[in-house]
Amino acid sequence: MEATEEQWKLVRETVGEDRLSVVMPVYSLADAIAANLESTAQLFESHGVRAELVPVDDGSPDATGERILAFAREAKYACVTVKPVVCPRNGGKGSALRAGFEASSGGLVMLLDGDLDINPKQTPFFFSAMSAGNADIVVGSKRHPQSSVQYPWHRRIVSWTYFTLVKFAIGLPITDTQTGMKLFRRKVLGEALDRMLVKTYAFDLELLAIARERGAKIAEAPVVISFGSKFGALKPRTVWAMAKDSLAVFYRLRFLKYYARAEVPPKLASPPLVTVVVACPGDSAMLRECLAGVAAQTWERVETVVLPDAPLDAPAPGVRVIPTGKVRPAEKRNAGIAAANGEIVAFIDDDAHPDRRWLEYAVKYFGDERTGAVGGPGATPPDDPYLAKAGGRVYENILVSGNYRYRYRAGGVRRDVDDYPSCNLLVRTSLLRKIGGYRTDFWPGEDTLLCKDVIDAGFRIVYDPWVIVYHHRRALFAPHLRQLGRYAFHRGYFVKRFPSNSLHLSYFVPSAFTAYVAVLAAAAAVAAACGAAGSAALRVFAIPAAVYAALVAATTFSFNPATWLLTAAGVVSTHIWYGVQFVRGLCASRAPCEFIGKDRAK
Repeated sequence: MEATEEQWKLVRETVGEDRLSVVMPVYSLADAIAANLESTAQLFESHGVRAELVPVDDGSPDATGERILAFAREAKYACVTVKPVVCPRNGGKGSALRAGFEASSGGLVMLLDGDLDINPKQTPFFFSAMSAGNADIVVGSKRHPQSSVQYPWHRRIVSWTYFTLVKFAIGLPITDTQTGMKLFRRKVLGEALDRMLVKTYAFDLELLAIARERGAKIAEAPVVISFGSKFGALKPRTVWAMAKDSLAVFYRLRFLKYYARAEVPPKLASPPLVTVVVACPGDSAMLRECLAGVAAQTWERVETVVLPDAPLDAPAPGVRVIPTGKVRPAEKRNAGIAAANGEIVAFIDDDAHPDRRWLEYAVKYFGDERTGAVGGPGATPPDDPYLAKAGGRVYENILVSGNYRYRYRAGGVRRDVDDYPSCNLLVRTSLLRKIGGYRTDFWPGEDTLLCKDVIDAGFRIVYDPWVIVYHHRRALFAPHLRQLGRYAFHRGYFVKRFPSNSLHLSYFVPSAFTAYVAVLAAAAAVAAACGAAGSAALRVFAIPAAVYAALVAATTFSFNPATWLLTAAGVVSTHIWYGVQFVRGLCASRAPCEFIGKDRAK
């Protein structure tokens, strides 16, 4: 299926003096990416189409990023420009495409998988479909009557099953969502990306669902695909992740009606200076990792203030070091607020490091004058040690964090919150100074009180799942439980002292569970003394425990048996220890605030 010169003429006329932006996500294609970029550039060059190629390396572990940059340096074309984007960390297809879109400038944007499973020679068919249907989006479809697809039988079954579910659940007027070639009008794509939450498997589905919800017209174009022997059996993890992401899109679309009301903040009048404040005991490898992440931010107007106990040489160029003596984190952060030149102060712990778009995604919310603070997930770094990652899995478990899982994992929806930890929190500087910064009579818990003061001052605290930092976890079991116990004690104390943002039913659940376990143990002892009658009664009383065990097993499931058992044990021990410490805090007449000099992962 070859396009005619007349069809290429339509492409040239449609693009005109503008440019067609071709965003190409790439992962681990070091051996092929230069040739793929060359053939794509030559195609548009030979047909006189003004185009910009935007290859996006999604944190590849091989030399893909270097090959893209090398190609861009050497590229010299009359009609084609190359704008490379290299992401330092793998964030998923959605994150890569978003980065590519933000680097692009064309009024029409084509999303094209960098492996060229679909050859860009088919571009004219997409323009023809857009012109014929006056469409805003054109999607390549394997089921188009003119498509030619060599596809393994097992993939056909999975594809047909997925299409059927999507058709009835989402209601898209197309026969395919996952093909790696799509053409968008820039405004439509931008409005959809502004509301997106998925970064990985169901990215295409969510993108099209949002655009359709907002009234975009979608058409289909034929494609030629030959997968050859490149695809083996689908991995169970991939199928499961795709199903979860797709169900989440369905839930947000049909039940939450989230996409219809998703907030897009007003534009900032001017880009504000952001002061990043890092409280720490001293120099460390984690601090340097944190500062490297700050230095790599896409937001350019940044200053960094580091607050160690004692003087130290600047750990990175341009970083201000302000020694504070051995004081609590609240005092350190208050010193950072006093020294801040920025209009926004961004707090991050020294054992955390930010995604490169951390500030870019957060700062935009301050265009709304009602926004006082912004937070995002503190996700577990993928390179954490095994026991630390197990601690992260415990925090991410729905039985442990419930409705607060959004604090520990990337995902979920944007929302207003009334309490957020300082490991990833941005606040207006003027507001911080108005409310007097952090209270210094509590630690931990000072960030809960800061958020209370922000809310009491009449401002919002916005959570966005794309405002990510990677927060190193404490290892199971002792370090994890030690940190958790401090938090539980103060939460119990705050429930009676500061109920406005601490008195939530979910905080009482672990204590109720712990009390049940204690009663169950006592009942077992009584049953053993009472014989058969006692055993029958005990079996009835133990039904909740059996249900609980089943829920723990289901929610901690891992294909690795050791990880599964370890996480399950971590969830149970977390519930019991949190329950005990919460009650201690609830009954305490005062909260201990003694200084602990090292509150870090290592």
